[in-house]
Amino acid sequence: MSNGKKNNNSALPLIIIVLVLVVAVGGAWWLYNRNTSPKKPPTNSAANVGKTPAVIKEMGATPPWSLGSPNASVTVEEFADFQCPTCSVKHPLMKEIVSTYGNRIRFIFRNFPLQMHDRAYPAAVAAEAAGIQGRFWDMQNLLFMNQKDWSTSPEYRKLWDGYATQIGLDVAKFNNDMAGLAAKSRVDADLQRARAMNVGSTPSVYVNGMLVPFESMTSEGMRAIIDGELAKAQSQQSQPASNTAR
Repeated sequence: MSNGKKNNNSALPLIIIVLVLVVAVGGAWWLYNRNTSPKKPPTNSAANVGKTPAVIKEMGATPPWSLGSPNASVTVEEFADFQCPTCSVKHPLMKEIVSTYGNRIRFIFRNFPLQMHDRAYPAAVAAEAAGIQGRFWDMQNLLFMNQKDWSTSPEYRKLWDGYATQIGLDVAKFNNDMAGLAAKSRVDADLQRARAMNVGSTPSVYVNGMLVPFESMTSEGMRAIIDGELAKAQSQQSQPASNTAR
């Protein structure tokens, strides 16, 4: 009997050590998963539209590339990747929105090249280099419209030189500007703004700071959201006059 008790007592410290190790390993695994889990991007749901947007300190490239009126009550801001197939597909929609609303809105384009696309960052720099010569929108359009060509060609830089020639750029200056800091710093500034806003995918479109659900990124869906914001702005502008009349 005394030998049995002795064996049980000698085994007790070993059991305690095993239990401590199990708890420690389990805790370490929980902390690892917690720290390495990616942050969820803003949910693309209709509930986001109409909420008050957060104030973002990172302004992005300044001044931004914009079309329409800088004083418009509605701002449409797109974050896009030139090598992103969906961005290319949605590019005609963005052009349609700009054409339809004109000066009633302000359309802003932001560079958000994703790391998964090896040519997205230099493509954004190419657009900014064209912008230095006043041809940003022309290069932006060509990069999206010809995405399948340059994104799969080993001679993509020569293709970009061809686009530069097509839109009347000084090609030597275009290449020098691509290698310089001015164009790259604008892309980097847009990236900082995108990360501050937790932009999680491309294209991401915001109307007055509210994320547009991807399923609403259609002609009808975009118009409904923009029309709603225009109506809201008009109502707010007429409200003081109504109160004064009373």
